[in-house]
Amino acid sequence: MRTGTTPRVLGTAAALAALLTTALAAPAVAERSTTPDRSEAQAAAPANFTHPGVLVSRPQLDFVRGRVQAGAQPWKSAYDQMTGSKYASLTRTAKPRAVVECGSYSNPNNGCTDEREDAIAAYTLSLAWYITQDSRYAQKAIQIMDAWSAVIKDHTNSNAPLQTGWAGSSWPRAAEIIKYTYSSWPNSGRFGTMLRNVYLPEVANGSHSNGNWELSMTEAAIGIAVFLEDRAAYDKAVGKFRGRVPAYIYVTADGSLPKVAPGSGLDTRAKVINYWQGQSTFMDGLSQETCRDLTHTGYGLSAISHIAETSRIQGQDLYPEIADRLRHAMGLHAKHQLGTPVPSSLCGGSLKDNLGPVTEVGFNALANRLGYAMTNTQTLTERQRPAGSNNLFVAWETLTHANNPA
Repeated sequence: MRTGTTPRVLGTAAALAALLTTALAAPAVAERSTTPDRSEAQAAAPANFTHPGVLVSRPQLDFVRGRVQAGAQPWKSAYDQMTGSKYASLTRTAKPRAVVECGSYSNPNNGCTDEREDAIAAYTLSLAWYITQDSRYAQKAIQIMDAWSAVIKDHTNSNAPLQTGWAGSSWPRAAEIIKYTYSSWPNSGRFGTMLRNVYLPEVANGSHSNGNWELSMTEAAIGIAVFLEDRAAYDKAVGKFRGRVPAYIYVTADGSLPKVAPGSGLDTRAKVINYWQGQSTFMDGLSQETCRDLTHTGYGLSAISHIAETSRIQGQDLYPEIADRLRHAMGLHAKHQLGTPVPSSLCGGSLKDNLGPVTEVGFNALANRLGYAMTNTQTLTERQRPAGSNNLFVAWETLTHANNPA
């Protein structure tokens, strides 16, 4: 078992601490550190981007292909689950539209479900292509991506940033696999233009809504940056990530109150507690949305894992910076989802919903690669196999990341 906390997180510059403490000088919160774990200036896009390199790499795909071809578990059952889903259909008809309008909780839902599911389908088909080398899957993925890149111009209404983040997380995963492993995609440039002009501006500047919003938007931004080989966009996304993760997951080293994201305006104790869903007792691994429900918390933890996984593939491993927070968060929520009674000090003694199929990527990175003991997370992860899709931006992670050493 790994011991201690993440040294790179704790070694932040004293000057930044002083600046942020001054900025948040209200007496009620002066006793806590509000220093971001890393500054945006420290981001470093790779000199040469790795492709395919959004969430899954070629070595990871090769490992999966070998396991599926050998009929090994859990990969074979996960592959069968994926290919048996609606997302792998070779008769799918894309449903693009020029303007996708999404209100709160997708009301109105004018193209929201269609866009998200077409993006997941493109990713699903790209995985099926790589594993089988059956060109029909690649051609169907291209057909779907081309349909959208020919039409879409904008996202509107209140959920536009989140919708763009969700769909914009799946599109680059598919595009990376097809562009760099299939023989021909004539309209790949147009697809990149779509990502640059329609998606990136909507997600690049983040959000001060609930933390899962900014994390999903940042996931989309870093994936798009990799596909476009846009170093400035990559660095900006990493800066957002480093400011948001410490403000989304609490650890006791933070002090009496959680950290806040840069520019949040949460400058009093009362504001911070209100933002944390009224929770005033803080413990290792608590998330800003735990007392809202576990499902939204799962969105946030999933996006954190995805961003860190992409950064690792690109040669700038962010996992060590956030490992202590992420392992505690996954462990705390897994423990209670598995049935451990919730103390009255946590969300009044009850938690809603469940995390969803979101633990494979983080568990593989933290437990298998970095060597942390994560008993509760392992139990939940193995119990949920094969992990399917949440129909938003998570799909087939038992297949792609279960015990994947690459």
